[in-house]
Amino acid sequence: MYMAYGWPQVIPLLEGSCPSSQRVVYLKLAGRLLLVVSPSHLELWGSSQQRVRLGKYMRDDRSVREEGENLQAVWSPDSKLIALLTSSFFLHIYKIKFTDKRVKPGERQPSELSFATISLLLSEQVPFVGKDLSVSNFVRDSKTMLLGLSDGCLYSISWKGEFGGAFSIGSHPSDSNDDRILSYTLGNGLVSGVASAALASDDEFSTKSAIVQLELCTRSKLLFVLNSDGQLVVCSVNKKGLKYTESIKAEKKLGGDAVCASVASEQQILAVGTRKGMVELYDLSQSISLLRTVSLHDWGYSADYTGPVNNIAWTPDNSAFAVGWKSRGLAVWSVSGCRLMSTVRQIGLSSTSSPKINPKQDSKYEPLMNGTSAIQWDEYGYRLFATEEASCDRILAFSFGKCCLNRGVSGKTYVRQVMYGDDRLLMVQAEDTDELKLLHLKLPVSYITQNWPVQHVAASEDGKYLAVAGLHGLILYDVRFKKWRVFGDVSQEQQIHCKGLLWLGKIVVICNYIEASEA
Repeated sequence: MYMAYGWPQVIPLLEGSCPSSQRVVYLKLAGRLLLVVSPSHLELWGSSQQRVRLGKYMRDDRSVREEGENLQAVWSPDSKLIALLTSSFFLHIYKIKFTDKRVKPGERQPSELSFATISLLLSEQVPFVGKDLSVSNFVRDSKTMLLGLSDGCLYSISWKGEFGGAFSIGSHPSDSNDDRILSYTLGNGLVSGVASAALASDDEFSTKSAIVQLELCTRSKLLFVLNSDGQLVVCSVNKKGLKYTESIKAEKKLGGDAVCASVASEQQILAVGTRKGMVELYDLSQSISLLRTVSLHDWGYSADYTGPVNNIAWTPDNSAFAVGWKSRGLAVWSVSGCRLMSTVRQIGLSSTSSPKINPKQDSKYEPLMNGTSAIQWDEYGYRLFATEEASCDRILAFSFGKCCLNRGVSGKTYVRQVMYGDDRLLMVQAEDTDELKLLHLKLPVSYITQNWPVQHVAASEDGKYLAVAGLHGLILYDVRFKKWRVFGDVSQEQQIHCKGLLWLGKIVVICNYIEASEA
């Protein structure tokens, strides 16, 4: 389970050259790197314990004026190349190269220091220029990029800048009697009617609606194509990659009012955001059956207040997902439908309609009041990065804690309830007033700066001791005397790469990973 804590941190972004559209174009995490694309520049940040700007690329006024503002972007799987499409349909490909300089843990870095260079490799106009088209986002694999067009076609581009051209999505022949019927579940999973997910046929897929979003699931070899009419088409992809465009075939389609989609590849769950502000969860392993629907309606907020769903992002372990709305707010749900966090202020549960907005109310203390334009989790699920609609001057980083194991080998529940963040423990304590208090216990700086982030936490059965493992090593905490115990030998500490942690009486059991020797 995830739990948000603290106020979101602010990451300031550079000012561009007076762009006409004030919004972040692209936000993407890859390992410990965070890429931000604004209308007139690119920024590369470190997303680890110290969030430092590693490099940047500022387009000059002439380039923006002649070739247009940044419109869509995509990052290569190896994080070395960035492809960018401008509003005048120019393709830019940038290369990232890291310098020999390294970020020093625990030290303040000079603002003018550069740890990476971003250079322009290619600038070329895309052949479909002048056809009065609009485009969707990019999807990519290691060799090919795809983007959707407003005429219903897909367009293929290689990472070498080679234009493969536009093509239509084919479909497999299907029997008209072989439609898939899905059970509809609402709220907490109660069945409430039916909806159909039909097999796609040539006749059914002949309409050329504009493609507004693409979502690629490389694990399942599936491409999800979202059309402007709210129809979501599930396509199969060649196991060799997107390069083989003739193998992209429509398999099934979902009718409705979908406006965005995101796939949890580990759990094989498809999250679909709708115009009504709801998110529908589908099980891809069971012929795309609907699991449940979540929304803020039960908390008194309708789509008139939040707007349609604008984006969905899954945690790395696929156990929770974040939802951003077009007009206001951000929320996080577990995959089972439990709301874990929301930036929208709670008014009450008894209201049947959305509360009225008081123009005199001081709303500057509510994050993402103007809507959410982009969201991304870090590689461990400790931070959720978000940008606001009509704003490209900052990123908000929400902190999250995770629950640790609270049962022993015998199955007996432990006394102490502990959660953990990337650099701290969050211990739940009962007060004399029967209220719960969350105690923040930061890890020793000497340990966490070298072994960030926290990976595993376990409490002893009596709650007197805590064992904590970071990237390497292990430390113990005595709750009664409030003292840490660490390894005296750093080399010995580095040999421990914990993959699992628990207490067996007064003994700490570690599942240690040892890299195989090349000898």
